[in-house]
Amino acid sequence: MGKRTIIPFGPQHPVLPEPVHLDLVMEDEKVVDVIPSIGYIHRGLEKLVEKKEYTEMVYVIERICGICSFGHGWGASAVIEGALGIEAPARAQYLRTIWHELSRVHSHLLWLGLLADGFGFDSLFMHCWRIREHVLDLFEKTTGGRVIFSVCKVGGVRKDIDAMTLKEIVDTLNSLKPEIEEVAEVFRKDASCRNRMVGVGTLSYDDAVALGAVGPVARGSGVVQDMRLTGAGVYDELGFEPIIETAGDCQARTEVRIREVFQSIELIEKAVAMIPDGPIEVPAKGNVENEFIMRMEQPRGEAFYYAKGAGSKFLERMRVRTPTNQNIPALVHMLKGCDLADVPILVLTIDPCISCTER
Repeated sequence: MGKRTIIPFGPQHPVLPEPVHLDLVMEDEKVVDVIPSIGYIHRGLEKLVEKKEYTEMVYVIERICGICSFGHGWGASAVIEGALGIEAPARAQYLRTIWHELSRVHSHLLWLGLLADGFGFDSLFMHCWRIREHVLDLFEKTTGGRVIFSVCKVGGVRKDIDAMTLKEIVDTLNSLKPEIEEVAEVFRKDASCRNRMVGVGTLSYDDAVALGAVGPVARGSGVVQDMRLTGAGVYDELGFEPIIETAGDCQARTEVRIREVFQSIELIEKAVAMIPDGPIEVPAKGNVENEFIMRMEQPRGEAFYYAKGAGSKFLERMRVRTPTNQNIPALVHMLKGCDLADVPILVLTIDPCISCTER
C-alpha cells in the first residue's frame, strides 16, 4: 500500500454549482476512499411546520430547491391533500403534470450544460442553457415565475392555462427538438465527451439496488424504478414507460437524461391533447388530524414526503427525503478507484442538489 493523502474536495470548487464537501483518501492519483460531510448549509425548513399553517408550508417546501421547485410544491400539496382526505380535480392534475414535465425538461437541459462545463466544453454549455431559456419563458408566461412558481396549492392549482397557450407550449417544445437533438449528438459522439464519460464511474445493477440509488442514476444501471409508474398525476393515462440504460457509466446516465427530455415533450403533448375541462381546485378546509406519505419522481429521482397532523392548521411533522440524499451512497461507491481528474464529472453525474440534501 502506497502513501495515502487526504484531499478536501469542496465545498467551494470551480467546477461544482453546489457546495458538496468530500474528503478524498488518495494513493497517488487514485481515490481509495471517500468520506462525505453533510450539513454545510442546513436550513431547518422542516422545523417551520410548527410556525406555518399547512397551506403556507407548500411555499416553504417549494423553496427546498429552485430547480425542482414545482415538484416540491406538488409533493407538499399532495401529501397534505392525502392527510385531509381531499383530491385535486382532474384538470388540476393534468396541469400539474404538464408543469412537472416542463420542470424535467429545464432541469435536464441545465444539467447537460453543467456537465459540459465540467469538462471544459463551454460552447456546448452555452447552447444547452440557451435552449433552456425557451422553457423558462413558458414557465414565466403560465405561472409568472422563472424559478419559484407558487402555482401549486392544497386542493389544486392557482392558475389555469387557456387552450391557445397550451398549443403554444406544444409548438414551442416541438420547435426545440432539432436543437436539443443537435446538442445531444455532441454528448453522444464527440471524442472529448466520450473520453470523459464512457466506462467512467460504472455502477452495476446489483450495486445500484443495494445502495438504494434513485432516478437517472438507477435507471442508467438498468433498474426499472420511476415513481411516475405509481400513478401520481395522470401518468397512467398517458401511457408512461421509464427510460432505461444498462451500461451504468457516466455516458449511460447522460443518455437517460437526454432521452427523458424528448419523452417529457411527448408526455406534455399527450396531456395537452387529453386535458379535460372543469375546475382547477377544491376547497381545503379544516384541521389536519391524520398522517400521509407521498412519493414523487423529481427530475433527480424519487422524493419522499410525509405529513402528520396535529389536529389544527399546523402540522406536527413534515419530512422530505430528496433524491440527492438517496444517491450519495452510490456516489461514494462510484468514486472509489477513480482518478482524481474524474471526481468532478462523477459528482456531477448524480445531478447533486445540496440545498435539497440539507433541508
